[in-house]
Amino acid sequence: MVTDDDAVLAAVGPRLRALRKSRGTTLTQLAETTGISVSTLSRLESGERRPNLELLLPLARAYQVPLDDLVGAPPVGDPRVRLKPIKHADAVIVPLTQHPGGLQAFKMVIPATRSAPDPRTHSGYEWLYVLSGTLRLVLAEHDILVKTGEAAEFDTRLPHWFGSTGAAPVEILSLFGPQGERMHVRAKPRGE
Repeated sequence: MVTDDDAVLAAVGPRLRALRKSRGTTLTQLAETTGISVSTLSRLESGERRPNLELLLPLARAYQVPLDDLVGAPPVGDPRVRLKPIKHADAVIVPLTQHPGGLQAFKMVIPATRSAPDPRTHSGYEWLYVLSGTLRLVLAEHDILVKTGEAAEFDTRLPHWFGSTGAAPVEILSLFGPQGERMHVRAKPRGE
């Protein structure tokens, strides 16, 4: 007799395979990231291995998705986002979206002490809206002040940095796609 639990568990493998393929990740790359062997990952995706927490937790971390998404847990019906502030370096970041992988929204509180530019690049576009304070945006050779109620949108392949003017903290909303999750340091432009 097949139970609802059996059906849920049987759907995990195909869901994992589809997620891996949609991310363009190989089994070998995923094995390196998670520490789970290629053969175990393959058997898990094909349904030959039953999923368990020991396997699903590292996969959820690697894919940056909630565990519920991996197992196909039914929605709870509550649309509210549970705000969980994250302290990152000197800023406080509050994720405003529930599911990693698509367009992401964040509220950021950047202290006055973050005022020394450190430009970086990554693929994608970013949109910023200033809730309070004045944001300093360094974008390629431009140094721009974005005031309360103003927005900026830019190609993140350009060297960019944003922070405070040094006078006071600044609160912003930030939107970016999955590419923004893979930021990398860019060499400083010539002449610096």
